[in-house]
Amino acid sequence: MSYFAAAVARVDGGWTAGEVSLRGVTDIEEVADRLRDVEPDADLSLLFVEADDTYLVILRLDEGEDLRVFGSDSAYAEESRLGALLVGDLKTSVTGLEDVDEPRASTGDDDTEQPAVDPEADPVGDADLLADLGIPAQKLLALCAHEGSMPADVTAEICQVLGCVDEVEELREV
Repeated sequence: MSYFAAAVARVDGGWTAGEVSLRGVTDIEEVADRLRDVEPDADLSLLFVEADDTYLVILRLDEGEDLRVFGSDSAYAEESRLGALLVGDLKTSVTGLEDVDEPRASTGDDDTEQPAVDPEADPVGDADLLADLGIPAQKLLALCAHEGSMPADVTAEICQVLGCVDEVEELREV
């Protein structure tokens, strides 16, 4: 399973970004160590792991401590070793997905409107990990659940709000 892992770190009010290799990691703490290494003095570090255009995992460290993790779908843990390592221990399904204010796909007939949400997705972890940055849990869930939205799209939306979209997009171009 292929993946893209981009870290963004906030230092002195600005953002720096770097791609992170997760090859050979054996546990979530080792992933956190690699995130810390991107910018050891960061007051905030985020790692976006996008896998096979299907799954997104976001890890957050505040001042290098207090690791928080959100996964767009618990199925990632069953699909790969990296998925199991990142979200396999997250027992908490995110509740309230059905309450997400998501635009409805319409065929023109109001009686047949269907939510534009993947009913199979089972987000796990801390959906509030970006709330203080302007992306509350419900918005994060809506971004992940939007039909046709890929992990790269969600990462770009989040980074747009944070003000670091250019830094992450430069990593994709390499």
